[in-house]
Amino acid sequence: MGGLELEYPFWLLLPFLYIICLKFCPKRSEAILFSGFKFLKKAAQKGEIFQKVVWFLLIFFISLTLATPLKKSDVEVKNDKGYEIALIMDASGSMREFNKFQITKNIVKEFLKQRKHDKVGLTIFADFAYVAVPLTYDKKSMIRLLDRIDVGVAGTRQTALYEALFLSANLFKDSKAKNKIAILLTDGVDNTNSIPLDVAIKTVKKYGIKVYTIGIGRAGEFNPQVLKYIAKESGGKFFQAQSVAALRDIYKTINSLEKSEIKAKKYVKKKYYIEYPLAIAILFLFGLIVYRLKGVKYAI
Repeated sequence: MGGLELEYPFWLLLPFLYIICLKFCPKRSEAILFSGFKFLKKAAQKGEIFQKVVWFLLIFFISLTLATPLKKSDVEVKNDKGYEIALIMDASGSMREFNKFQITKNIVKEFLKQRKHDKVGLTIFADFAYVAVPLTYDKKSMIRLLDRIDVGVAGTRQTALYEALFLSANLFKDSKAKNKIAILLTDGVDNTNSIPLDVAIKTVKKYGIKVYTIGIGRAGEFNPQVLKYIAKESGGKFFQAQSVAALRDIYKTINSLEKSEIKAKKYVKKKYYIEYPLAIAILFLFGLIVYRLKGVKYAI
């Protein structure tokens, strides 16, 4: 969709009927039209072709108006009962090693493209945590934002993991969705002490959020016990990735485990353009009236 269409194209038969009528329909008496004035008859013959063309164009644009030109576009109505997902991404200095942050962004973007009917939010953390994108259906804007986010946007020296989990949990404060999940990815351990772990987990439980935790990198860089604890307490699952392929598989697994069965309802949005052919038809009609009035004036 996107181009102009006609809602009732059969009205375009009118100009053809007019042409047929010109050829086969009986003509009115010229004596009635011109009251026997020969010079008016001659003038009428000269203007006959002009009038026929104007009448044809008038009928054409009237038929085009009746045919109702419009442009259609699909609009999706999202269902609030679908999944709501918080993506929690570590952007600390260590994520620059081996291009981990860029690789993660690329995989997350692939994941986003598969969650067409879900609300998704994004939280970034390093020295501090912040909500980059609240829960939204607008994945395209989120993908564009991800392209601009890089390591250092929230500092480089620390890892506010628990704070990020707490902030992300609060994204669901007013949520009415039945399915709420968070995907927490990190290559480090919390070392800011800004939010206690038990407070973060308590908030997660309060809003009924299932947390999938992902530890990436070499052994010892992150604390698997803490990540397992967060996942277990929330009803989620812990994953460990030491390669790009493994990380991609993890997001695929989560996508399949939490596959949304709710389809977005669609309706067709119509924008009508009848005012344009109608305006042209009125101009031709006005011109025809003026032309005929001039003929009457000269006849008198």
